[in-house]
Amino acid sequence: MNMPFKNHEPFLSFEFASSDGVIKPLTFSTPLKMIIANTIEEVLPSFRLVQEAVDQGFYAAGFLSYESAPAFDSAFKVRNGHKMPLIWFGIFQEPQMRTLSGTASYSLSEWNPNVSIDEYHQAIASIKQSIESGDTYQTNYTIRLHSQFEGDALSLFQKMKKAQSSNYCAFIHTGDHTILSASPELFFHLEGNKITTRPMKGTIKRGKSFEEDLANASWLYHSEKNRAENVMIVDLLRNDLGMIAEPGSVNVTKLFEIETYPTVHQMTSTITANIPSHTQMVDIFKALFPCGSITGAPKIKTMDIIADIETTPRNVYCGAIGYISPNKEAIFSVPIRTVVIEQESGQATYGVGGGITWDSTTQGEYHEILAKSKILEEDRPEFQLLESILLNEGDYFLFENHLNRLKKSARYFGFTFNEFEIKQILADFANQNNQGPFKVRFLLDKNGGTKLEGQPIQLFVGPIKAALAKEPVERNHVFLYHKTTNREIYSKFQKVYRQVSDVLLWNEDRELTEFTNGNVVLDIDGQLWTPPITSGLLAGTFRQALIDEGVIQERILLLSDLKKCSKIWFINSVRKWVEVELVDEL
Repeated sequence: MNMPFKNHEPFLSFEFASSDGVIKPLTFSTPLKMIIANTIEEVLPSFRLVQEAVDQGFYAAGFLSYESAPAFDSAFKVRNGHKMPLIWFGIFQEPQMRTLSGTASYSLSEWNPNVSIDEYHQAIASIKQSIESGDTYQTNYTIRLHSQFEGDALSLFQKMKKAQSSNYCAFIHTGDHTILSASPELFFHLEGNKITTRPMKGTIKRGKSFEEDLANASWLYHSEKNRAENVMIVDLLRNDLGMIAEPGSVNVTKLFEIETYPTVHQMTSTITANIPSHTQMVDIFKALFPCGSITGAPKIKTMDIIADIETTPRNVYCGAIGYISPNKEAIFSVPIRTVVIEQESGQATYGVGGGITWDSTTQGEYHEILAKSKILEEDRPEFQLLESILLNEGDYFLFENHLNRLKKSARYFGFTFNEFEIKQILADFANQNNQGPFKVRFLLDKNGGTKLEGQPIQLFVGPIKAALAKEPVERNHVFLYHKTTNREIYSKFQKVYRQVSDVLLWNEDRELTEFTNGNVVLDIDGQLWTPPITSGLLAGTFRQALIDEGVIQERILLLSDLKKCSKIWFINSVRKWVEVELVDEL
């Protein structure tokens, strides 16, 4: 494995968000010593050694496994057979403020769940029986996915970070295990005497288009089931914090906040409290660990249920990862969205689960697991947002439509969007190029940087020739719905059909979608039809303007409709209407 340190010695890197949301990269290497507990009896003495080191001016960084919980409360039940230390901390001098980057390749075999779908359904049914009996209100049931890993773990870590865009990413190499965590969930953040915890409960996958994505987030925010789950965990953590907080200082500062990540929306709430200055780190863990969001409520009885129905220990998954500074600051994440690689065998394990309540459905929970596992498949490239705008005699065609689409995609992908600055840049270019017509290509990067270029338009002499794609596009591919520089899904067709002007695409249900550079319109019995966005296509600005004017209408168009139409049109805001002659038709 390609590691950025000698002899594979312990190495830890954290990219955790500060209280103002800024990611603070810290790396720890060359530990002065390591404090490790492998049995329950060793956990509290190990914690005392960690506290002593911090009190002496050193940093402590590492993790706790979920199975360390009985050390903090003997009533907590966990599964036996943990393979990782219950506690692993390195003691360090000052950390370095730098981030890591992977440079080598890696391979992963197919991820396989450790339970069958039937076993999963049986577990949900068992939990519902416990709810009906009054033993639990909510149980966080999790499973494991396993794969075989080989290569550079840092490169996999980089991919996971990009796929999740989490506020609590950590790379921990202990020698025996490598932990890659792209967790979005804060366990707690201690700053002086103030402690903040942010439980996460409630998940839905991202939509493909801006409108679908907005609808999904709105559904999650208003979902009675997810609100009920969230409130249960908020109440649990309020009670947990109350055990160490100064009287009257526990406050819920945010409730049902929707946080957006590349693959999912998550519902979070924020709880703060003030704690006495003499509070030690072990006191905090005795009150809070494990986090209620990954157990359920009530905690003790629900942990009994988890230990009975889950087939393997959780290890560091659902435990805690973080660091403690000598400046009375400590920050720990709840390690979800986390891969653990066992160095000797190369086995990679990923835990995933969700909160089960009376209203949960087996299908709904299974879909939530799939959404949370998307991080393992997502390989999002670097890209810019793109708008191609017609400029003629100093005026932009459909200017507000282009600006609105750019704004929506910027919000969708989390790009910085400065509307005033963008308008000024485009206005300055128009003033300097008041002839035309020009095709203006405007690019926006993630941090708000812009690039603009214009070129004279070469008129098409129609009709143009286009080919019908020989294979379908996947309608769920998110980059079909946004205009970006990531055009791989289109360019693979353009490379095959070099002798024609464009390629007409269709999806796995044999529905027509669009051309690679514009939308499609069919004339069927004198009526002009275009496919709906849901078929898997870009919402063209000219297309939308024509729909608004009643010139064209939406309906699902099938491959068979190509034989029924009298004309095929290629449309976009630069070329407007161009007649198409389809060659190589199915």
